[in-house]
Amino acid sequence: MLLDLFHFLTTPVPWSHRRRGYLRESVLLLSRSRRCRAAWTPHLAQARAVITQACEGLARRRTVVVLGSGLLDDVPLDCLAARFADVRLVDAVHPWPTRWMVWTKSNVTLVTADLTGPGAVLVHAAGPEVDLVISANLLSQLPILPVDEAGATEPSLGRDIVRRHLDELTRLSARVCLVTDVEQIEEDRDGRVTDRLDLLHGVLLPVPDRIWTWDLAPFGESARHRRLVHRVHGYADWHAAVPCAGSGP
Repeated sequence: MLLDLFHFLTTPVPWSHRRRGYLRESVLLLSRSRRCRAAWTPHLAQARAVITQACEGLARRRTVVVLGSGLLDDVPLDCLAARFADVRLVDAVHPWPTRWMVWTKSNVTLVTADLTGPGAVLVHAAGPEVDLVISANLLSQLPILPVDEAGATEPSLGRDIVRRHLDELTRLSARVCLVTDVEQIEEDRDGRVTDRLDLLHGVLLPVPDRIWTWDLAPFGESARHRRLVHRVHGYADWHAAVPCAGSGP
């Protein structure tokens, strides 16, 4: 509790981001990451593997942009910093663990930005020097606060935000790596599915390179006899995946 309070009070963040709840969500995620480290390890390893795969075979390795860098739990920062001349980490909040990790890496830059708005991806990732763009477990998170703020007044808002992010990723000339959770499954201790939630608001994705599950909230985390499991898709090359299925964005 005291550690969470420290992060909430001292993390550098624009007032607008603090007011909208981005800092609160970041601190809650940091706290859950500490508590659920063992359960999250397989998911984080899979995400890092997809990102590492995305680095292979590039003609040039000038700049890599990570959208939704967050805690860097799912991002192989050492790998990216060693392979690219310039690493840009873009997120609404850069918590202290992230700031400490990049402190000694002179080629890593922190960019503070709200990625929910129109054109946000293109503003931060469309430069001619960018060779790889990574959307790291961000897509399903983008609609959460805007949808909560809008309530029932804009029923298509979540879908619109998801589709816009995918459309902007598709328009980039750089290689794009996409890692995203797509569905939340609630299970009881007998393995029965008690609830499902579409995290992408009805937007379907093409066939991924990898599919795995993320034990997001093990038994006892959010409920004693329930756990939350997320189904995750990983695309090492989003451009190559989009034409493969009629269900693309």
